Amino acid sequence: MHSFEIAAPDRGLENALRNKVDRKTKPLGALGQLESLAVQIGLIQQSLAPQLSNPQMLVFAGDHGAAKAGVSVYPQDVTWQMVENFLAGGAAINVFARQNGLGLSVVDAGVAHDFGDERDGLIDLKIAHGTANYLEQPAMSVAQCAQAIEQGAGVVLGLAAAGCNVVGFGEMGIGNTASASLITHCLSGAPLAECVGRGTGLDDAGLARKEALLARALSRYRAAGGEDDAFAVLAEFGGFEIATMVGAMLAAAEAKMVLLIDGFIVGAAALVASKLAPELLDYCVFCHRSAEAGHAAQLRAMQAEPLLDLGLRLGEGTGAALAYPLLQAAVNFLNEMASFESAGVSDQT
Repeated sequence: MHSFEIAAPDRGLENALRNKVDRKTKPLGALGQLESLAVQIGLIQQSLAPQLSNPQMLVFAGDHGAAKAGVSVYPQDVTWQMVENFLAGGAAINVFARQNGLGLSVVDAGVAHDFGDERDGLIDLKIAHGTANYLEQPAMSVAQCAQAIEQGAGVVLGLAAAGCNVVGFGEMGIGNTASASLITHCLSGAPLAECVGRGTGLDDAGLARKEALLARALSRYRAAGGEDDAFAVLAEFGGFEIATMVGAMLAAAEAKMVLLIDGFIVGAAALVASKLAPELLDYCVFCHRSAEAGHAAQLRAMQAEPLLDLGLRLGEGTGAALAYPLLQAAVNFLNEMASFESAGVSDQT
């Protein structure tokens, strides 16, 4: 498997960046999280005048063998039907990406459907027609998991070569909140009950059934000697879309890009990637606080403070696309806002 060389940003510029922020015509700290965001992007790019170039959204799609066991209220066919909706431009992520000037591509990492020959906007990285059912066996083989990571890395390296320095992550896959719940439990240490939510809209009985099924999957894994190693957990319970996203994130951090982290499913991929390479977190902007139950455990585990809290739980990368204008605002105030000196404004109290 590709060996990722991810280094934490050199903090030598930090004082200069903070001084530039502090000398703007405003009270100290008055722009709140935008100030720390400006410093973060400046450090990632090692620049006092950072620029956001050719921003791209990637939506990773895959199916889950466990979805047929009742962990979701929706049938599995919704995955490929939503991919068609993305390709037709009709989903929420299409609307928000268009609105905010973000390029958008869909990655078929393992949808249980054939989309035909080359399609505009679709990147075919299909490993199989969905994962195996982790209630009975590992979701994917070690080789499949490594292949997914490798292929995800390749997509982002292509974006970087085309001048992209900010990439947003989204996903689609019926059953993937269950997969993310298991990953979150194993890698955050939070109790399973805190990591399991309603997903696409389970009622109380459905939620109880989902939690019982996931507890059964965990028992099988533990009985087989399963450990809380990030790669092993990913192969055991992940989806091809999650594993491919892990590779894409690792490559994006290696290429010193800004990573826009969406909600719960993307958060599970970020949790795996950060366990494999802790320095990755320096490149991540956590875009919103998901209404999905397990997201809080992820944010605690990664010591992340998201930008938005809108009660979102749609996925698709919608939270990342909605947060992107805040990155633009952070970079723009750093580059364009007058300083006390340049504006001739007194900052004496």
